[in-house]
Amino acid sequence: MLEIEPMPVPSDLTHGLPRGASSPLGATPCRDGTNFSVFSKHATGVDLLLFDHADDAQPARVIRIDPASNRTGHYWHVFVPGVTASQLYGYRVEGPWDPSRGMRFDPAKVLLDPYGRGVAVPDRYSRDAAKRTGNNSATAMKSVVVEPSAYDWEGDQPLRRSSAQTIIYEMHVKGFTRHPSSGVGERISGTFAGLIAKIPYLQRLGITAVELLPVFQFDAQDCPAGKVNYWGYAPVSFFAPHQAYSSRQGPLGPVDEFRDMVKALHRAGIEVILDVVFNHTAEGGGDGPTLCFRGLDNTAYYILGEDRSHYGNYTGTGNTLNANHPVVRRMIVDSLRYWVKDMHVDGFRFDLASILARDPSGQPIPNPPVLWDIDTDPALAGTKLFAEAWDAAGLYQVGSFIGDSWKEWNGRFRDDVRAFFRGEPGSAALMADRLVGSPNIYGHEEREAEQSVNFVTCHDGFTLNDLVSYNDKHNEANGEDNRDGADDNRSWNCGVEGPSDDPAVETLRNRQVKNFLTVTLLSIGMPMILMGDEVLRTQSGNNNAYCQDNEISWFDWALVEKHADMLRFVTLLNAWRRMRDTAHERRRWSLNELIRHADKTWHGVKVGQPDWGEHSHAFAFEARLRREGLHMYLILNAYWKPLEFELPPVGGTGSWRRWIDTALASPRDISRRGTAASVPGCTYRAAAHSVVVLVEGSGGAMLP
Repeated sequence: MLEIEPMPVPSDLTHGLPRGASSPLGATPCRDGTNFSVFSKHATGVDLLLFDHADDAQPARVIRIDPASNRTGHYWHVFVPGVTASQLYGYRVEGPWDPSRGMRFDPAKVLLDPYGRGVAVPDRYSRDAAKRTGNNSATAMKSVVVEPSAYDWEGDQPLRRSSAQTIIYEMHVKGFTRHPSSGVGERISGTFAGLIAKIPYLQRLGITAVELLPVFQFDAQDCPAGKVNYWGYAPVSFFAPHQAYSSRQGPLGPVDEFRDMVKALHRAGIEVILDVVFNHTAEGGGDGPTLCFRGLDNTAYYILGEDRSHYGNYTGTGNTLNANHPVVRRMIVDSLRYWVKDMHVDGFRFDLASILARDPSGQPIPNPPVLWDIDTDPALAGTKLFAEAWDAAGLYQVGSFIGDSWKEWNGRFRDDVRAFFRGEPGSAALMADRLVGSPNIYGHEEREAEQSVNFVTCHDGFTLNDLVSYNDKHNEANGEDNRDGADDNRSWNCGVEGPSDDPAVETLRNRQVKNFLTVTLLSIGMPMILMGDEVLRTQSGNNNAYCQDNEISWFDWALVEKHADMLRFVTLLNAWRRMRDTAHERRRWSLNELIRHADKTWHGVKVGQPDWGEHSHAFAFEARLRREGLHMYLILNAYWKPLEFELPPVGGTGSWRRWIDTALASPRDISRRGTAASVPGCTYRAAAHSVVVLVEGSGGAMLP
């Protein structure tokens, strides 16, 4: 039985204060003060707490919200004159403590506002104190009053770049510049400002969008003892940028620095996509802390089991957000609108998005209201929406995710491309399908060709370098006896586990990395590459570095010079990708239309004779886009021996020219415009474990 401390006697009552309004939710500054409104259906009493500093042991002012005059429906509200932007605040909420009915009110705890636009974190923040009985004012996070319009955007707007010309770079804000080698200076390393300093690198690389791992305020202490939650999949707020990613002091620093970053990236032509976590919160299961939602209305915000004391856990993290509850649906959509309208974000990647397809009992539903709310919201029209179309409880919806606007992380692309290049039986036909946009997954829908987000690596799993350097995960540093992280990685170490000083092994590994990058950037769909893969970043075999806020995860900038050949290779691939899709986007072809439009032929080592058998490890693909003047021949050889491929004839007196051969040393591995070597004869010898791309002579103009 939880021992509930009585609420302190408030210093103010709402008698004599303006009544305020139930809408909008959150803290809304006005000319003469701020309106506060919060939802709680089952609360019996609510205190608004105003703090002077994040680590204050007691609020400077306590305002008891009168349930008779200051409650409308289930919304508790009050207008407080004189309160302006940067004011710190929180709530204490009374109500029943009856876990068997899902009620977990604890009036001793300071609660964040679910709609708070900012969060202040005290130096002595304690997750454990939020679990224990007793007052935790000094160690609790506080919400911040923010005036969203008080910022000069200088005409900036979301970029609305076409899907066909989008190249995504998945990255971690802190990890990008936290390493001492970043050169940005200690004051801004690991921050939004640090990322701004490295925009020239992103421009040089040629990506068009950054997909930022979670930047909503999260609980870094939501991790095993002695570790730090580095990735950020532990949200406590869906409106506030993460305080630790700001180099500025003061409660409004994170909001303004985030917007500075967005504005600077937009000026560089780079979109900002946020990885958002609307599937669970950092409050965890029944033994977790009371930070916000649990203490306001546990039964509304979370999916509960038949025994209401237990939480539905479809995330593997202890709780699951009740996304299709009307109040939670509204919060999710309001959050997205805020980040688009007031923070100018260009898109969102939804972590474990299939959870948003579950009803309040946890069962999948055919037309989830929250997904259609997002899909059809006019304020979000044109915003990029990416779904990680699965969850941790076995619901897998790649190819069947609901909605007209959603694009999907194609996990099958990742798995099948990995399988092909490590020589698994039966992988050739699947590799061919992934190359042309996965029509066996998406062809039943007349959707855009970029419905498939193609990737081989992401934050969750091996880096590309580790994918070709380790057969097994090596997560010992995580402190879980190497039990955590995926066991099915479909990786191949090229003969030696881990680092090798054998030149032949290193040459093969570099070739394999280039193979993966080539098919990712050339396949139909929207490509995504992982931060640092372009310079062979390693995590020393750790495939679950969620708790490694150190050099295991950080970008080592010395690699930029060390692996300049790989960076050049990726940069030229990106340049071609941006060029080649201009006409395609103008016509807005669907995947099926694009495939029908192209003259395409499958080949094997013999022209016109592809081998899709169980033991085939090689094939070739010929595609001609006549209107664009592009004739391309792609050879994929995952066999352990070189193979001689017949070449189809080209028209007139033209000839094939070699654009890419991943088996060749830099700079011959990829050619710039005007330097593609002519291919003599009517065959091409493709080295073992290599990808070759030939273009017809006239098609050389399409090269960057």
